[in-house]
Amino acid sequence: MSTTSTKSQFGTLITVFFFWGFLAASNGVFIPFCKEHFNLSQFQSQLIDLAFYLAYFVGSLALYLTERLMKIDFLNKIGYKMGIAYGLFVSAAGAIAMIGAVNVGNYWLILGSLFLIAVGFSLQQTCAQPFAIALGNPETGAHRLNLAGGVNSFGTTIGPLIVSYFLFGGLTKNVKVEIGSINQMYLFLAGLFIAVALFFIFSNLPKIVQDEHIEPGRGALKYPQLVYGMIGIFVYVGVEVTIQSNLGALLKLPEFGGYDKSEISRFISLFWGSLMIGRWTGAITVFNLPKMWKNILTVIVPYVAFGVVLGANILNGTDVSDLYVYAFVIAIQIIGFFIGQEKPAKTLLVFSLLGMAAMSIGMLTTGKIAVFAFISGGLFCSVMWPCIFSLSIAGLGKYTSQGSTFLIMMILGGALIPPFQGWISDVFNNIHLSYIITIFLFGYLAFFAIKAKAVLKAQGIDYETAAAAH
Repeated sequence: MSTTSTKSQFGTLITVFFFWGFLAASNGVFIPFCKEHFNLSQFQSQLIDLAFYLAYFVGSLALYLTERLMKIDFLNKIGYKMGIAYGLFVSAAGAIAMIGAVNVGNYWLILGSLFLIAVGFSLQQTCAQPFAIALGNPETGAHRLNLAGGVNSFGTTIGPLIVSYFLFGGLTKNVKVEIGSINQMYLFLAGLFIAVALFFIFSNLPKIVQDEHIEPGRGALKYPQLVYGMIGIFVYVGVEVTIQSNLGALLKLPEFGGYDKSEISRFISLFWGSLMIGRWTGAITVFNLPKMWKNILTVIVPYVAFGVVLGANILNGTDVSDLYVYAFVIAIQIIGFFIGQEKPAKTLLVFSLLGMAAMSIGMLTTGKIAVFAFISGGLFCSVMWPCIFSLSIAGLGKYTSQGSTFLIMMILGGALIPPFQGWISDVFNNIHLSYIITIFLFGYLAFFAIKAKAVLKAQGIDYETAAAAH
């Protein structure tokens, strides 16, 4: 397969990453809409997020159990390309069901529809992650996932702006969302899901499969790198989601600014924007550039991405003058990239340690220093997913798709860890104290980075040397 052909195929694949980010942005409309329309408590309104993240676990588990009972590897049989297309059709069915659920006015049917959309996402991600790694040298798979993640984050960043314009004809704040607007949006999303599915079916993407027969037994779970990696994905998604999910409550405290709920959007935006900043920077290594240009872009790209985040907020009429100081925090991340040397395990270790340091600073201080320390968790989480994923499925061979299923299943961390932090906050009546769990979560990721490198080396796989050579 030629390099040009591979790049073209990868370009086709990452379109779905953009749509995940773009379409997921519409979920934010539902929390305030459902809370007001159905007169829900805050906890009940948060069931939307629980349903969404839980679907990844249930969808992946159902796929695994079906394969074991039928004694066939479903994804290897149809190929990653068709797996993504089928996942998009499932999400389209969920979007259509949402229209009916909203018109019936049943909150539980709405949760069920969101659940179905996310089940489709789980199948798409199960296929797309190893697919991205397979389209090129496995050792540089983490770099391609960084680029795909950067495209996803770009979709998440501009998604709210486009969806707001689509629904309301502008970016006006505090507009009451009508049922008719919800119907239009999900009809649009359903059509988009189907269009992208057809695009994938008729694209030039190859049918990548592992044709070997999978014997009965533990399967992919016999590989220690996968088992450690499953815990890693659970912890990573959990720490990423829990930092921002509880940030609003923290920012309301007088010692952290005493912000009203209408004033915290720029901080939440900066957290998710931090993920884009890191992923855009991590994606530089995908392009075969001279070392000098890589180094220059590693410094420039993060600030370009930072400008995009600030620009999105300015377009939304938000004052971002107090966010400028965050540029100094980004400089720390840039140093981390140079220390990581494009090596998955080393990069994961460096950013895990930086995450621990940032969370510790947040615990020991208050005010803007603590706020930006906690928000910087987004910078340090940004490139962890591709590092964990590529290290976890390294050397799995015919068990790669099964291993991917297990890893996507562990997105469950995003559903369980945030409520756990909330429980700690309730027990001690101290939201600040509850952030102590983030230090231990980053600590496990540092442990995984060291352990994965050792486990893979024992199996004759040295990603650190191979990745740095490309």
